Formats: sequence, C-alpha cells, structure tokens
Amino acid sequence: MKLPVIHGYIDRRILVNFTVDPEAVQSLLPSPFRPKIYKGKAIAGICLIRLKHIKPKGWPDFTGISSENGAHRIAVEWEENGVIKEGVYIPRRDTSSRLNALAGGRLFPGKHHLADFNVKEVAGHFHIDFTSSDKTSISIDARSTSEFPATSVFETLENASAFFEGGAVGYSPNNQQSLDGLKLQTYQWKVSPLQLIQVASSFFENTAVFKKGSVAFDNALLMTRTEHEWHTLTGCPQP
Repeated sequence: MKLPVIHGYIDRRILVNFTVDPEAVQSLLPSPFRPKIYKGKAIAGICLIRLKHIKPKGWPDFTGISSENGAHRIAVEWEENGVIKEGVYIPRRDTSSRLNALAGGRLFPGKHHLADFNVKEVAGHFHIDFTSSDKTSISIDARSTSEFPATSVFETLENASAFFEGGAVGYSPNNQQSLDGLKLQTYQWKVSPLQLIQVASSFFENTAVFKKGSVAFDNALLMTRTEHEWHTLTGCPQP
C-alpha cells in the first residue's frame, strides 16, 4: 500500500557522522547496496530528529503527531537500469512514538523500536540520549559552532552538506523481511556545524560488527525548523 505524501516540520535534526572501513559496513548491507565511498572511506552515522505536525499533506497542522526519533544510517549506492543511484541504508530506527513503533514496517515504512528519549536543549547546547526496548542506546552532547572541523574528511561544510543532501532516499527493513523506501524532500536544505563534546552508541561500539579502530568520528551537523515531505517509494532496488 502506497501512503499519501506526508508533510511536516523537522524541528531539529542532528547528524553525527563517522568514517568507517568499507569492509566493516558491507556485511550490514543487503544486495544490491554497496558503501558510497568518499576519499577511501565509507560514511555512516546517527540521525537524531524531532518531527512535528506529521500528517498527510493538506491536512491542518493540529491533526499531526510529533516524536523524537533516532536512526543509524549508512551512505550507499547501487545500480538501477545501468544508472548509479545514491541514498542511505537504515538498518535500525528508534522512536519515542508508540504509534510509530506499532505501525512502522506494517502500515508505514520501516520497522521502529520503541525507546525512552531524554532531550535537553539550552542556549545552543544539545544533550540527547535514548535506550530502546532491546537496550540499544545512544548518547550525545554537542554545542553550536561556526567552525567546521579541519580534521573532517570532507574538508569544508559545503562538501559535507552536498554529500548528505544526496542521501535523500532511504531504505530500511520492515516486518516482512524486505525493505521499505522513503524519499525526504525538504523545502530548503541548510545545515550548520556542531561541535561534538561526546558521543556513545552501542550500535557502532559493537566490536563483533565493527572491529576496534574501524570507526572514527568525523563531523556533526545541525538542521532546524525545516518544512518537508516524505514520499513513499514503491518497489525496492533489485540485485
């Protein structure tokens, strides 16, 4: 079933981005995806997003729902009809919304795990942590800054912005052992840098998947008050 276009607002979106050894993420990717490589590295990360007034396009804002959400993402590419496509593979989604957790992967795209979120935002400082129903956990502290890290593989904010803007199409597992696809369409794309103070992720710190030294923090980006739409994609990329 194809859902109607969903409209709402990204109240706050933080992307915490890592460089990863390509072979470390390849085992997590279903066919036909492969890591999108940037200067010899795969790019993966955490998206921490607060959504507001989420409802079918055309409905009034007061009918929409709001939620805190987390997603683990891997930048990927694949071939479709001889054309190289790009996007993200999202092996895991977490949410504060019981509705999202109940319906995700059934009535709307992507299986969601219910999680308890703790969020504090004061004067440009951000703390977000959550623990999900299966004990997967994330914690970050960050502050607003005007400086993009000189150590980043992307070198400039503009390079990083262009890379992540290209990942508007996302595929994630559902409850039927297949993939659901969504396309994010923002009315305006604008990101600013964040200075990361600390980050912890049980997903990326799992040494059974990511051997020690295979994952390194690269940069963090912030997006706020962005009107957007979600478009359901029919079908999945074929091997």
